[in-house]
Amino acid sequence: MTDPAARALNQKWFYPFVLPDGRKLPSTHDGRVDAIHITRACMLETWLAREFPGDRSNLQAMDIACHQGYYAIQLARAGFGRVDATDVRQEHIDDVDLLRQIYALDNLHARRTNVFEMPDTADHDLVLMFGLLYHLENPVGALRKAHALTRRACVIETQVVPHLSGMVDWGSYEYVRPLKGCFGIIDEIDETHAPEASVTGICLAPSTEGLLWLLRAVGFSRAEVLPVPDDGYEQLRHGKRVMVTAWR
Repeated sequence: MTDPAARALNQKWFYPFVLPDGRKLPSTHDGRVDAIHITRACMLETWLAREFPGDRSNLQAMDIACHQGYYAIQLARAGFGRVDATDVRQEHIDDVDLLRQIYALDNLHARRTNVFEMPDTADHDLVLMFGLLYHLENPVGALRKAHALTRRACVIETQVVPHLSGMVDWGSYEYVRPLKGCFGIIDEIDETHAPEASVTGICLAPSTEGLLWLLRAVGFSRAEVLPVPDDGYEQLRHGKRVMVTAWR
């Protein structure tokens, strides 16, 4: 059987993975988008130190749409007793399994599934949903599922669109309702083959204000945008992407 590290070095990766011996795995993009992954990881690490300090061996976490497992591995190495990594694409699950062997992470478990097909178990202390929401045609359903899976806290990172506010005639000019947020429709119909794209091609990206309202509307008690480091990725710094935490 081929050595797992040799297999990993023989393919390209979307994330800046470094092997235990210090060798960096080849990149699909020559490192051009590493900054976003590193910023997310730094923000998550800071948040974990504050909200989940100390021993985490009795805690369970889930990474929804884990891709190649970069953040699931971060959680497993951070000491969570069990980390479930899920993704709709089998090639991503295969990549996670390969890295699990390389990093010897017995607490990491990867399986192929669609976010909407998972049972509403609410047995994960922490749920991550990074880079998924804005690739979906049913983002509200995904937020409901995240709430159903979360025992304590959920962290969501997503692209966002400019906010719209104001009052809307709702059936009559005599009856108006306030806009709580908005979605932008993004076309990925010709990109569904791409490993980082939507599987349906229809994408609805929320405004930040809309996302915060929706998180409370689906059942979370509170939600807030996490601060971005001064040297963080430019889209996060300028509010074109956000990382939001929501509490059960």
